[in-house]
Amino acid sequence: MINKELWKKRFKEILSLDSHPGHISAGFAVGVFISFTPFFGIHSLLAIAAAFVFRLNKITCLTGSWVNNPLTVVPILGLSYKLGRVLRGRSPQELHIKHELTWQYGLELLDKKGSSLLLGSSIIGFFAALVAYFLCYWLVVKFRRKNEAMAEMTQEMEDVGEDIEL
Repeated sequence: MINKELWKKRFKEILSLDSHPGHISAGFAVGVFISFTPFFGIHSLLAIAAAFVFRLNKITCLTGSWVNNPLTVVPILGLSYKLGRVLRGRSPQELHIKHELTWQYGLELLDKKGSSLLLGSSIIGFFAALVAYFLCYWLVVKFRRKNEAMAEMTQEMEDVGEDIEL
C-alpha cells in the first residue's frame, strides 16, 4: 500500500529545495524517463548514476525513477512493446508477462523482445519525461509563490537563469 503521508512529505521537500526550478525539474524528468525503461530492480541505481553523471538533483532524479511502479509496470510494458513493434514495421502483438517479474525472466524478455521493448519504452519514457519536466517546473513555481521569500528567490533564479549562492 502506498503511504500518502510519506509521498506528501517527499513532494513538499522537492518543491522546497533551494535550487532553480529547471534544475529540480530536469532531475525529476530524467528519473521519470528511467522509470519507463525495462531494467527492473535497478531504476534507483540508474537514477543516482544519471544524477551524478549529468549533475542533476539527486533527490528529484531518484523520486522520478519511482513514478512507474509495480502497479503500472505491466500495462506500460505491454504498451511499450506494441509501440516498438509498430515503429519497427511489424504488427502489434500482445506482450505476455508472467505474474512474477524476476531477473531471469527480465533478461529472457529483453533477449527475445528487447529491441521492440526498448524502442517503445524509450518513446513513452521521453514523452512522460517532457510532461514531468513542465508539470514539476509549474508545481515548484506555484508552491513557492505561497512563501514571499521563496517567491522572490525563485523569480531571481528565473531572471538570472541559475541557482543563487546564498
